[in-house]
Amino acid sequence: MAETGTLYLCATPIGNLGDMTYRAVETLRAADLVAAEDTRHTRTLLAHYDIHVRVMSYHEHNKAEKGTLLIKELKAGKNIVCVSDAGLPGIADPGADLARRAIVEGIAVTPLPGANAALSALICAGLPLEGFTFAGFLPRRAKHRKELLARVRTYPETLVFYEAPHRLRETLALLAAELGAERRACAARELTKKFEEFRRMTLGELELYYKENEPRGEFVIVVAGAEETVPEERGADAPDLHARYAAHLAAGLDKKEAMRRTAKELGIARRDVYKTLLEKKIGTHTLVRLERKRRMVDDEHRGITNCCALCRTRIYADGGIRQWFRCRGGRARY
Repeated sequence: MAETGTLYLCATPIGNLGDMTYRAVETLRAADLVAAEDTRHTRTLLAHYDIHVRVMSYHEHNKAEKGTLLIKELKAGKNIVCVSDAGLPGIADPGADLARRAIVEGIAVTPLPGANAALSALICAGLPLEGFTFAGFLPRRAKHRKELLARVRTYPETLVFYEAPHRLRETLALLAAELGAERRACAARELTKKFEEFRRMTLGELELYYKENEPRGEFVIVVAGAEETVPEERGADAPDLHARYAAHLAAGLDKKEAMRRTAKELGIARRDVYKTLLEKKIGTHTLVRLERKRRMVDDEHRGITNCCALCRTRIYADGGIRQWFRCRGGRARY
């Protein structure tokens, strides 16, 4: 059986053609085929480095058809380099789909690192770098945009968004409304190019600035994370905890992530959040672990994991999820 080729995911310049790496140039020269998001744009790059190689169009609208052809070429032993118009393929880019398909087929996938707009803007924004969340382009539908922003509103990590110039004003207005106009931010545009610019202001100030000035170029918007609330003493007020937890669920988080976020905001352990929520579920019952006696593990009692130490009320596992319990009433038989 013929040996399969390798899929290279190659970073390309985000503005300055001099940002290609030596390894990327040499790999492109030796490649059998280049899969390009925009062939005209890629041919300009290849011509700059005097690279002569076959180029195939591969973009969002033909990735299903062309992806099949590229996988076939890789299985035949061809080495293929996948490039986007700018930056790393797979980051807000159809290259991710090709990489997944290659991995499923057992084909080697390797990176050729280099320029990336999100990280370049992030390190120059002047905002905390201990952690960040990359959100990319906001969804097109208003409902989905609001759901995403509701989910990230309380994230303590710095947020990174991409945006096109014709949608920048609308996006800044939405970010200011949903995340807070006083949130620190940086709008980076034309990165690594002649007119590179960083505007470090609050979201409200950025919204006002670009209402009065025409946005030009592709933008990266970096936004400070939510200010963490550190309680004066360990622990949390139960109503506040329940309200925060309910808000996270309403924002679309699953129960586990909602507990983690609530714990982080209140500066308490996740198990303390769990205990408080559990107390609300089972009222005044005092929870103890049941000994699983052989006679109790039948269809009727299969869900029992806990019971009340005082009244022996049975507490059943809800939906097979171990963390969540509800009181079913009655008395447990031992």
